Amino acid sequence: MFGISPLGWIHTLGSLPAIPLALYMLVRHGRITPRNGAGIAYFISMLIGAVTVFLVAHQAASHGIAIATILLLLTGYAMVYRPFAGRASSYIETVCLSLTVFLLMVPSVSETLRRVPDGHPLVTDPKAPLLLGSLASLAVMLLVGLTVQIIALRRRGKPGR
Repeated sequence: MFGISPLGWIHTLGSLPAIPLALYMLVRHGRITPRNGAGIAYFISMLIGAVTVFLVAHQAASHGIAIATILLLLTGYAMVYRPFAGRASSYIETVCLSLTVFLLMVPSVSETLRRVPDGHPLVTDPKAPLLLGSLASLAVMLLVGLTVQIIALRRRGKPGR
Protein backbone atom coordinates (compact mmCIF):
# COMPACT_ATOMS: atom_id res chain seq x y z
CA MET A 1 0.00 0.00 0.00
CA PHE A 2 1.26 3.48 -0.97
CA GLY A 3 4.43 1.85 -2.28
CA ILE A 4 5.89 1.60 1.22
CA SER A 5 8.12 -1.34 2.17
CA PRO A 6 7.83 -3.15 5.52
CA LEU A 7 10.87 -1.20 6.77
CA GLY A 8 9.21 1.94 5.46
CA TRP A 9 6.16 1.19 7.59
CA ILE A 10 8.37 0.77 10.66
CA HIS A 11 9.94 4.14 9.88
CA THR A 12 6.57 5.80 9.24
CA LEU A 13 4.74 4.35 12.22
CA GLY A 14 7.75 4.91 14.51
CA SER A 15 8.00 8.59 13.67
CA LEU A 16 4.28 9.33 13.26
CA PRO A 17 3.58 9.96 16.99
CA ALA A 18 6.02 12.87 16.90
CA ILE A 19 3.57 14.95 14.84
CA PRO A 20 0.66 15.07 17.33
CA LEU A 21 3.10 15.25 20.24
CA ALA A 22 4.79 18.31 18.71
CA LEU A 23 1.44 19.92 17.96
CA TYR A 24 0.26 19.30 21.52
CA MET A 25 3.40 20.79 23.08
CA LEU A 26 3.46 23.78 20.73
CA VAL A 27 -0.18 24.60 21.50
CA ARG A 28 0.04 23.87 25.23
CA HIS A 29 3.51 25.22 26.05
CA GLY A 30 4.44 27.33 23.02
CA ARG A 31 7.46 25.10 22.35
CA ILE A 32 8.75 21.54 22.56
CA THR A 33 9.19 20.75 26.26
CA PRO A 34 11.75 17.96 26.73
CA ARG A 35 11.28 17.38 30.45
CA ASN A 36 7.78 15.89 30.51
CA GLY A 37 6.09 12.72 29.25
CA ALA A 38 5.16 14.23 25.88
CA GLY A 39 8.71 15.52 25.45
CA ILE A 40 10.24 12.14 26.18
CA ALA A 41 7.83 10.39 23.82
CA TYR A 42 8.65 13.02 21.16
CA PHE A 43 12.37 12.34 21.58
CA ILE A 44 11.92 8.58 21.20
CA SER A 45 9.63 8.90 18.18
CA MET A 46 11.90 11.41 16.47
CA LEU A 47 14.95 9.25 17.12
CA ILE A 48 13.21 6.18 15.67
CA GLY A 49 12.20 8.16 12.61
CA ALA A 50 15.61 9.73 12.06
CA VAL A 51 17.61 6.54 12.56
CA THR A 52 15.38 4.40 10.35
CA VAL A 53 15.74 6.87 7.46
CA PHE A 54 19.11 5.25 6.78
CA LEU A 55 17.34 1.92 6.18
CA VAL A 56 14.62 3.18 3.87
CA ALA A 57 15.74 6.32 2.05
CA HIS A 58 17.63 6.21 -1.20
CA GLN A 59 18.42 9.90 -1.59
CA ALA A 60 21.44 11.64 -0.11
CA ALA A 61 19.22 14.57 0.94
CA SER A 62 17.21 12.23 3.14
CA HIS A 63 20.36 11.11 4.93
CA GLY A 64 21.40 14.74 5.38
CA ILE A 65 18.00 15.61 6.89
CA ALA A 66 18.28 12.59 9.21
CA ILE A 67 21.75 13.58 10.39
CA ALA A 68 20.67 17.19 10.94
CA THR A 69 17.59 16.00 12.83
CA ILE A 70 19.62 13.75 15.11
CA LEU A 71 22.16 16.49 15.83
CA LEU A 72 19.47 19.09 16.54
CA LEU A 73 17.49 16.66 18.67
CA LEU A 74 20.49 15.69 20.77
CA THR A 75 21.61 19.32 21.11
CA GLY A 76 18.12 20.48 22.13
CA TYR A 77 17.69 17.76 24.71
CA ALA A 78 21.27 18.20 26.00
CA MET A 79 20.39 21.74 27.09
CA VAL A 80 18.83 20.19 30.21
CA TYR A 81 22.43 19.65 31.32
CA ARG A 82 23.60 23.11 30.33
CA PRO A 83 25.97 24.47 32.95
CA PHE A 84 28.08 25.88 30.13
CA ALA A 85 25.30 27.70 28.29
CA GLY A 86 23.53 29.69 31.01
CA ARG A 87 20.51 31.66 29.87
CA ALA A 88 21.21 30.89 26.22
CA SER A 89 20.28 27.26 26.85
CA SER A 90 16.55 28.02 26.64
CA TYR A 91 17.04 29.70 23.28
CA ILE A 92 19.27 26.92 21.94
CA GLU A 93 16.84 24.26 23.15
CA THR A 94 13.82 26.02 21.64
CA VAL A 95 15.43 26.71 18.27
CA CYS A 96 16.92 23.23 17.92
CA LEU A 97 13.72 21.43 18.83
CA SER A 98 11.58 23.68 16.61
CA LEU A 99 13.92 22.89 13.74
CA THR A 100 13.37 19.16 14.38
CA VAL A 101 9.63 19.68 13.94
CA PHE A 102 10.31 21.45 10.65
CA LEU A 103 12.65 18.68 9.50
CA LEU A 104 9.97 16.14 10.39
CA MET A 105 7.25 17.98 8.51
CA VAL A 106 9.15 18.61 5.26
CA PRO A 107 9.47 14.94 4.26
CA SER A 108 6.10 14.10 5.85
CA VAL A 109 4.26 16.62 3.69
CA SER A 110 6.33 15.79 0.61
CA GLU A 111 5.88 12.02 0.92
CA THR A 112 2.17 12.32 1.70
CA LEU A 113 1.52 14.49 -1.35
CA ARG A 114 3.56 12.14 -3.53
CA ARG A 115 1.81 8.95 -2.28
CA VAL A 116 -1.81 9.87 -1.48
CA PRO A 117 -4.28 8.86 -2.74
CA ASP A 118 -2.83 5.45 -3.45
CA GLY A 119 -2.23 5.01 -7.17
CA HIS A 120 -3.16 8.60 -8.05
CA PRO A 121 -1.02 10.90 -5.89
CA LEU A 122 -1.75 14.60 -5.63
CA VAL A 123 1.80 15.40 -6.78
CA THR A 124 3.92 13.56 -9.32
CA ASP A 125 6.45 16.26 -10.13
CA PRO A 126 8.91 17.54 -7.49
CA LYS A 127 8.37 21.03 -8.89
CA ALA A 128 4.56 20.89 -8.67
CA PRO A 129 3.04 24.13 -7.36
CA LEU A 130 1.12 22.29 -4.63
CA LEU A 131 4.29 20.72 -3.25
CA LEU A 132 6.37 23.89 -3.52
CA GLY A 133 3.59 25.95 -1.94
CA SER A 134 3.22 23.46 0.90
CA LEU A 135 6.95 23.49 1.61
CA ALA A 136 7.04 27.30 1.44
CA SER A 137 4.15 27.40 3.93
CA LEU A 138 6.13 25.18 6.30
CA ALA A 139 9.10 27.54 6.03
CA VAL A 140 6.91 30.56 6.82
CA MET A 141 5.38 28.70 9.80
CA LEU A 142 8.89 27.93 11.05
CA LEU A 143 10.01 31.56 10.83
CA VAL A 144 6.85 32.91 12.46
CA GLY A 145 6.90 30.20 15.13
CA LEU A 146 10.55 30.77 16.02
CA THR A 147 9.99 34.51 16.20
CA VAL A 148 7.03 34.08 18.56
CA GLN A 149 8.95 31.59 20.71
CA ILE A 150 12.01 33.81 21.01
CA ILE A 151 9.89 36.85 21.89
CA ALA A 152 8.11 34.79 24.56
CA LEU A 153 11.43 33.63 26.02
CA ARG A 154 12.72 37.22 26.07
CA ARG A 155 9.62 38.49 27.83
CA ARG A 156 10.08 35.91 30.56
CA GLY A 157 13.57 37.31 31.10
CA LYS A 158 14.75 33.98 32.42
CA PRO A 159 14.97 30.42 31.14
CA GLY A 160 11.52 29.14 30.27
CA ARG A 161 11.27 26.10 32.52
